Amino acid sequence: MTITATTPAPAGGSAPRPVSRRSFLGRSAVVGSAVVLPAWLLSACGGAESTAGSGASAEGSTGAEAAADITSIKATHGTGLCNLGFFLVKERSLAEADGVELDFVVTPTNADIATLFGSGQVEASLIPYSNFLTLYDAGAPVTIVAGGGVEGCAIVAQPGIETAADLVGKSLGTFQADTLEVLPFSWMEANGQAFSDLDVRYFGTSPELAQAFISGAIDSMCHIEPYATQALAAVEGAVKLSDGTDVYGDGYSDCVLAVQNKLLVAKPAAAKAVIKALMVAQQQAEEDREAAVDATVGTYYKADKADVLDASTKQPNVVDQRGQTQFILDGGEVLRSLGYLDELPDEDAFDYTLLEEVIEENADLYESLEIRST
Repeated sequence: MTITATTPAPAGGSAPRPVSRRSFLGRSAVVGSAVVLPAWLLSACGGAESTAGSGASAEGSTGAEAAADITSIKATHGTGLCNLGFFLVKERSLAEADGVELDFVVTPTNADIATLFGSGQVEASLIPYSNFLTLYDAGAPVTIVAGGGVEGCAIVAQPGIETAADLVGKSLGTFQADTLEVLPFSWMEANGQAFSDLDVRYFGTSPELAQAFISGAIDSMCHIEPYATQALAAVEGAVKLSDGTDVYGDGYSDCVLAVQNKLLVAKPAAAKAVIKALMVAQQQAEEDREAAVDATVGTYYKADKADVLDASTKQPNVVDQRGQTQFILDGGEVLRSLGYLDELPDEDAFDYTLLEEVIEENADLYESLEIRST
């Protein structure tokens, strides 16, 4: 397997940095408060869409956190529609009724989302379960407490590529240690081919990967929504080889809400407020999908509204993913095969106590959800 990867250079830098699987782990599985992160990582957008235009920064930007009755939780997040609920919590202040606000931290690349969370620089993150597992394996004191989004991962190919065999020897764009790397590994294997036969190229941000495919720079990609839909609409004759359901079945997990263990100990009510707010956001997105897209497109999604709205049905927000525990643990097998894990995870990686309390205390809210469990 040919592996090619670059990440954007720091502000003032002159060249991209090559990234290997091991250097990814060195960056993203850092544990402890002694970690010193470069200033550009915390202050520069680096072309990532994660908080552009939202007014958030690493130091916080809302006057509310100065109020004694508001707890501010620093958080990172992913870039797909699995994070739509998290974005609504932020944009609509859905946790403030319970005394909590989210303070999103700017991340230049997708890999830096895990870096900040794993190093303890932020308290919560809504991230691909695969990124979480790499941190957990490295000893980071983090725990999955709820779900974020399901399905929505897609392998998209240029016209003329119809099968796994057609992909052999061709380029595939993706992200490291991501669910978007796990799926093509599983899909190639399920179709009698080897992931190692692909020319795998790692990218830094979601728009960067989508544009590489749209421009014809890569033969295929595994991407998240809305970018898979964006690419299919932009490239005439492009083929969706898999949406993950052919390999995993319906309702498979993609992103989860994970928190630092110290937050669970010191501020369990704050963590619980975020879970409840995510449930409110899921309800709002289900009841008025267009309004939810209007609140997030442009700021968080670099795609046309029509594409985001279309894609939003392909990756629903689901807060209760207790039924996906074994699926996530099984994903560890692929990550170990790819060289990201030394040990397989166990159920100690999950603690759904607060989720269960939210469900019990907000029965009407929970029962109003279209998707209550996967």
